[in-house]
Amino acid sequence: MPREARWGVIAGRFSIDTQGQLDDQRLAGLQSWVRQFDGMAAAQIAPASEDASFRRYFRVTTESDTLIAMDAPPALEDSSPFVAIAAYLADCGLNAPRIIAADLELGYMLLSDLGDQQYLESLRAEPAAAGRLYRDAIEALLQMQSRGREFQSRLPPFDTDYMHSELALFRDWLCREKCGLSFSSDDDNDWRATCATLIENANGQPAVFVHRDFHSRNLMVTAQDNPGVLDFQDAMEGPLTYDLVSLLKDCYFKLPLDEVERLAMTFYAGLPQATQALLGPDEFRRAFDLMGVQRHLKASGIFARLDRRDGKPRYMADVPRTLSYIAEVAPRYRELEFLEDLLRERLLPQLAA
Repeated sequence: MPREARWGVIAGRFSIDTQGQLDDQRLAGLQSWVRQFDGMAAAQIAPASEDASFRRYFRVTTESDTLIAMDAPPALEDSSPFVAIAAYLADCGLNAPRIIAADLELGYMLLSDLGDQQYLESLRAEPAAAGRLYRDAIEALLQMQSRGREFQSRLPPFDTDYMHSELALFRDWLCREKCGLSFSSDDDNDWRATCATLIENANGQPAVFVHRDFHSRNLMVTAQDNPGVLDFQDAMEGPLTYDLVSLLKDCYFKLPLDEVERLAMTFYAGLPQATQALLGPDEFRRAFDLMGVQRHLKASGIFARLDRRDGKPRYMADVPRTLSYIAEVAPRYRELEFLEDLLRERLLPQLAA
């Protein structure tokens, strides 16, 4: 069942109070499940993090070690992709959590602990470390794409239908539901033409193993094999520049434009010669720019949906930063004139109000 449909079932079946009781029952079940393992009977279990999905994470502390316990209600989250992709990333030599134990019927997992220092926190606290952190992340990304060739065909395709569904999030949730904007028939035509341009750009790139959320909240600073890579369960086979855009045009942390350009070309220099022959530097920059527009339209729509549908308004604080990337790129490309006007004349003023 699609996540949207599952949400409808849950929203109709449980009140907020009842859902809270369900969460408490699941936590009790998770604690009991964890403590069955050797050396875990006296483990301390405390919240570690949560994300925009229905998954929750807890840090399990024993006398000798720490682990992460994941609660992913099976009626709401299919954890089998997490298990499969964790294995792929391990075979690629990336520093992703190892699965210590799992019960997919219960929706519980015990994972190795990559620590609690996000890239985002480090970038904000220690700007001087940015060069090293981004260099490591780009090396990890190139490694994932190179060694991930063996596995990428086993991933779902990031295809035209999927991109249409992602782009619709911007129109449906940010423009209409959040800001109350309506599209005229001319707007509809211009919107469809914009989507066609962005989808053609993505489809024209070499297909690679794509993490799909390769950014500062999902990369952990680790003493060895930096970075630790999290939240990979939605990986797909898709466009070459998608993860690079996620990293360098981050919805949660903004780099100076000249630094984005420098790091993007550092990534380009590390690509195989065969890939560089398909995409020269200018073609690569255009692919990178337009891929960013597609991702940021999707992301801003998701942030609005989290606010309007899921009762998580904190993500709206990231929308202006996310849209700023589109506003910076749009004037360079005639095909994005409609988006440029929509942002400047209608959407950004409405959000500011």
